[in-house]
Amino acid sequence: MSSSRLTSDSRRRALEALAASTTPHHEIDVLVVGGGVTGAGIALDAATRGLSTVVVEAQDWAAGTSSWSSKLVHGGLRYLQMLDFHLVHEALTERDRLISFVAPHLVRPVAFLYPLTHPVWERAYVGSGVALYDALASLAPGRRALPFHRHLSRAGMTRKFPDLAHDAAVGAIQYYDASVDDARLVTTLVRTAASYGAHAASRTQVVGLVKNSTGTVTGAKVLDLETGEEIDVRARHVINATGVWTEQTESLAGDEGGLRVLASKGVHLVVPRERIHGKVGLILQTEKSVLFVIPWSRYWIIGTTDTPWTLDPQHPVATAADIDYVLEHANAVLSHPLTRDDVIGTYAGLRPLLQPGTKEGTASQKVSREHTVASPVPGLTVIAGGKLTTYRVMAEDAVDFAIGADRASGLPSITDRIQLLGAEGLEAVRRQSRTYANTYGWSPAIVDHLLHRYGSMLRDLVDACVEDPSLAKPLEHAPAYLRAEIAYAVTHEGALHLDDVLMRRTRLDYEVEDAGLGALDEIADIVAGILGWDEATKEQEKEAYRSRVAAVEAAAQQPDDDAAERVRDAAHDELRPMRDLSAG
Repeated sequence: MSSSRLTSDSRRRALEALAASTTPHHEIDVLVVGGGVTGAGIALDAATRGLSTVVVEAQDWAAGTSSWSSKLVHGGLRYLQMLDFHLVHEALTERDRLISFVAPHLVRPVAFLYPLTHPVWERAYVGSGVALYDALASLAPGRRALPFHRHLSRAGMTRKFPDLAHDAAVGAIQYYDASVDDARLVTTLVRTAASYGAHAASRTQVVGLVKNSTGTVTGAKVLDLETGEEIDVRARHVINATGVWTEQTESLAGDEGGLRVLASKGVHLVVPRERIHGKVGLILQTEKSVLFVIPWSRYWIIGTTDTPWTLDPQHPVATAADIDYVLEHANAVLSHPLTRDDVIGTYAGLRPLLQPGTKEGTASQKVSREHTVASPVPGLTVIAGGKLTTYRVMAEDAVDFAIGADRASGLPSITDRIQLLGAEGLEAVRRQSRTYANTYGWSPAIVDHLLHRYGSMLRDLVDACVEDPSLAKPLEHAPAYLRAEIAYAVTHEGALHLDDVLMRRTRLDYEVEDAGLGALDEIADIVAGILGWDEATKEQEKEAYRSRVAAVEAAAQQPDDDAAERVRDAAHDELRPMRDLSAG
């Protein structure tokens, strides 16, 4: 297997592979555009079929939708109301496969309460739906990954969630789904794809699609945003997996065909774990959508909203109205209401909503209610819609469509049998972790944190600590993370900038009240030493992050999206901005 490390050197080799593709016998089989969960999954699917594969991302891995989700891996209870049993079964099968085999370190079970306000008809109605949910999960191959649901009395509900207001429910149904750090899942997918031979280049934007005389897409023009260099690329198949940027990328082909995608903004609030007394999560119906109160690590994630977004998709932010909406609906069921002072962080993401139908003249295959694969012009495949849970199925559908049914039947996907990095040898490393803890004085909480994030790759961090014992220490002002994790983000996980480390390799931008500013100097020193930054570069990186934090905080005081975007765009955090493709 190839090296799984994502580094500045591996990125350089990926760019070299792109440049070499125009020479005889070096054409790339599959160029994947987009480094979110769908694009990362496609890169892994294509590489494990033996296809030469390069995946490019204009920002950092998972910088778009795939780092701002509710962090849930679930079947989608709401689809049972639509009688879409196939879709729910598919998602539940993928959920259980992730928990049991593909990524058991990253994906963990989480229990939820569905509060009931009526003791008879609602319990029967909701109970039958959750029972069907469990039954569909039981149809998945292998042993059940999660327990069956349970009916709870008011007393039982209160024991599980003491801070649920007494008059908020007469009882509850407890059921199970799973959670995941979405950005870590994406990075691990990209690294796993690299281990099977895929090349990966972040901060690399596709700015043009190249067609031959027959109108077939035969490659692309990509821009290295780190250097400004443009590279011509030849590829047999180009797959567009750019989410809310789908239509912008399609337009590069100079054709009116393709998929229609609208963006919907979802906002989440982060609250310290000790602020709400509860052992499980909550799922609440609102007049607009579903609101989750999700236990996650040292805090709760509360969300989400669902509002149309028509502005620049790069920087969605939470507004004052968004925060008030989430607080209002959470407080409707909490015995000790939350205030803005309890919110230590917020984040906003855009969900790509696939619109019915395709543009005129587009060949497409509507694979499910959730996602569609299409070809606006020959040589270009587009996939849109879907959700994090079913990324593997989406990837399989996209590659099948791109290479054609005949070739796909002889070269089928095998990702249902591929474990992600960190899964293989997990149980052995769990046992070895006791020794690591004793050696370095790590608490049980730190060990659990490391195993959840790295799985069996924890041995890589231990090796780094052997070489440099100072890396085994926690960050002085962010002790939930080790110094080794900051170094590892650069030496193995492709971080190129401080934003990458603070926003996606760790989640310090919203996990701590100061957004990680207290730890910024220490983090910058570690990163600078590895990437070879001079003092001026280091200071520029720090100032960019500080500017971003200040802009997001200011945006959260604004009444609406227009005002918030103007404030957010004033930040100087984009050291190497994406090229605006809207002007053509």
